[in-house]
Amino acid sequence: MSTSNLTGAEIILKALADQGVEVVFGYPGGAVLPIYDAFFQQNQIKHILVRQEGGAVHAAEGYARSTGKVGVVLVTSGPGATNAVTGLTDALMDSIPIICLTGQVPTHLIGNDAFQECDTTGITRPCTKHNYLVKDVEDLSRVMHEAFHVARSGRPGPVVIDLPKDVCMAETTYTPMEKINLSKYQPRVKGDLDKIKAAVEMIASAKKPIFYGGGGIINSGPGASQLMTEFVNLTGYPCTLTLMGLGAVPASNKQFLGMLGMHGTYEANNAMHDCDVMIAVGSRFDDRITGRLDAFAPNAKKIHIDIDPSSINKNVKVDIPIIGDIAHVLEDMIKVWKSTQVKPDAAALKQWWSQIAEWRSIDCLKYDQSGDIIKPQHAIQRLYDLTKDQDTYITTEVGQHQMWAAQYYRFEKPNRWMTSGGLGTMGYGLPSAMGVQVAHPDKLVVDISGEASFLMNMQELSTISQYNLPVKCFILNNFYMGMVRQWQELLHGKRYSESYMESLPDFVKLAETFGMVGLRVTSVDDLDDLIKEMISIDRPVIADVQVDQKENCYPMIPSGAAHNEMLLGPDDKADNPVSEEGMVLV
Repeated sequence: MSTSNLTGAEIILKALADQGVEVVFGYPGGAVLPIYDAFFQQNQIKHILVRQEGGAVHAAEGYARSTGKVGVVLVTSGPGATNAVTGLTDALMDSIPIICLTGQVPTHLIGNDAFQECDTTGITRPCTKHNYLVKDVEDLSRVMHEAFHVARSGRPGPVVIDLPKDVCMAETTYTPMEKINLSKYQPRVKGDLDKIKAAVEMIASAKKPIFYGGGGIINSGPGASQLMTEFVNLTGYPCTLTLMGLGAVPASNKQFLGMLGMHGTYEANNAMHDCDVMIAVGSRFDDRITGRLDAFAPNAKKIHIDIDPSSINKNVKVDIPIIGDIAHVLEDMIKVWKSTQVKPDAAALKQWWSQIAEWRSIDCLKYDQSGDIIKPQHAIQRLYDLTKDQDTYITTEVGQHQMWAAQYYRFEKPNRWMTSGGLGTMGYGLPSAMGVQVAHPDKLVVDISGEASFLMNMQELSTISQYNLPVKCFILNNFYMGMVRQWQELLHGKRYSESYMESLPDFVKLAETFGMVGLRVTSVDDLDDLIKEMISIDRPVIADVQVDQKENCYPMIPSGAAHNEMLLGPDDKADNPVSEEGMVLV
C-alpha cells in the first residue's frame, strides 16, 4: 500500500498495520463498506466476523486482556454503534484498551436523522476514555495514532473513532505514526520519590500490614506482577487480590490470602479489617471490596498506588497517595527498601501471621460433596485439578459461577483470567473466550459459564464454529439465574420472581447444530470423565454440567456489613438483619 493518494479507508488500514494490529473483530454495514472493501484488498490484518457487535467488543476485550495489546473493533453506524455500548462501558470500568471504529453517515447528513444515524460520540462520551468524530480526512492519520496512544497509555480504556462514510472515501496522503505529535497526553509514570520513601517507612513500621492488589497490576504488564510478587516476598507481608487482580501474585504463594470482597476468603477480609497499614496497588476501592465504608479497615493507614489521579481519594481517603505506573513505582519502592535496609517488626509480624493462621484454619472454602448431585464448587475444583498443568486461559460470565471460579480456580500467572469486574456483564464470557482463543490458538481456553449468562451472547457460537476455535464452554447449569435466586432467598423471603429458567435449550443438541461437540453430566461420578473428554477434543465443546440448584455462594459479606461480619455458610446468621440501606447495596 503506497503512502500517497490513499482513501480514508486505506489510511485506517495502514494506521492499524503500523500500530501492530493483527486482528479486528467486526460486523459490516452500509457506513463501513469502504473500510471492508479496503480489508478485501489486503492480507496483513485478519478480520473476525462476529454475529453481533456486542460480541465484537467483548472478544476484543478478551484479546486485549490476555495479550496486553490493544483490541480493535469495527462496527457500522446507528445500531452497530449502539450495540457496542455495553462492551465499551465494560472496558471502561475494567480499564481494557480498546479501539472501536464506528461507521457514520456522510458529514453533510449528520444531524438530519439519516438512515442508521445516531449521535455516536454523544452516546459514547460517558462510556469511553475518549472519542473522536473525524470530519476531515486530513485529520484521520493523526486521530488514528493518537487514539491508540490514549487507549494504551496511563489507565487504559476504550476509545471510539466515529468515521463518516465520505471521510472514508476521500483521498489524502498518509502520515506515519512517528511524525504525529503525541505530547498532548503524557500520563505520569514515575512516582514521587519523597512519597515513595515515606510509604516505605510506613510499610516497614507496620504491625499488621497487608498488600491489596487490583487489576492495575495486570494492566501495567507482566513486569508489574513480577515486581509485586518480589515486594510481597521481600517484606514477608500477607497479600490479597481483587477479582480483577487474580494472577498478579501466584495463588501458590504462601503469603497470598485469596481474593477479598463480598465473596472473598475469611482470612483476606478479616486481615483487611484488622490491618494497621494497607498498601493498595492498582486497586480502586470498589464497593464490592470495601463493604460498608464507615467500617472499612477502620484502624489502617492507607497507601494508594495508581496511575489514575481521579481514583485517588475517590471512595476512600488515603494517607499517602502515589500517582504513577505500578511497575515504575514498585521498582523504586524495592530499591528504596533495599537501600535503606529497613527492618520490619519481626515479633509483631509473627503475631500477625499467627492471627491469620487462625482465620485460615476456618477453611472458609470447604464444601460437602456428598451424594450424587454435583456441587458447583466441586465442578470448578475438578476443572482446576485437571487443567492446572496446562497453560490455561479462563473466562467467565457473571454470577455465582464467576465467584466460584474466582474462589476455586487458582491462577499462577497474570493475563490468564478474563472476567467482567466493574460492570458485571452477563454474556461477557463466551465472546471473550473467542477473543482469547484467536490470540492464543494453541492454548486451552475455557469459558466457565452459567446457563443464563450463556444465553446472552450464544449467537457467537456461530463465529466460534466458522473459525473452528476450540473454545470449551463449561456451563454450571442450575436452571436459575443463580445470583439473583441467592439474593431473593436471602433478602426477599424466598420469593423467586422471574429467576427460574423454564425453557432452556438442550445444550448438547445446540452444540451439534453448530457443528460442535456437546457433552452432559448429571452425576458426580461422571464429572472427571467429562472434563477429560472436553479437554482432549480439539474442537469447540459445550459441556452441560448440571449442578445443585439450591447451592449458594459462600463465604459472603451481607450487604451493608463490615469485613469481619462474614457468613461462612447457610447455617450462619447475620448479627444484624440486612437494613434497607444494605439491600440497596446488592
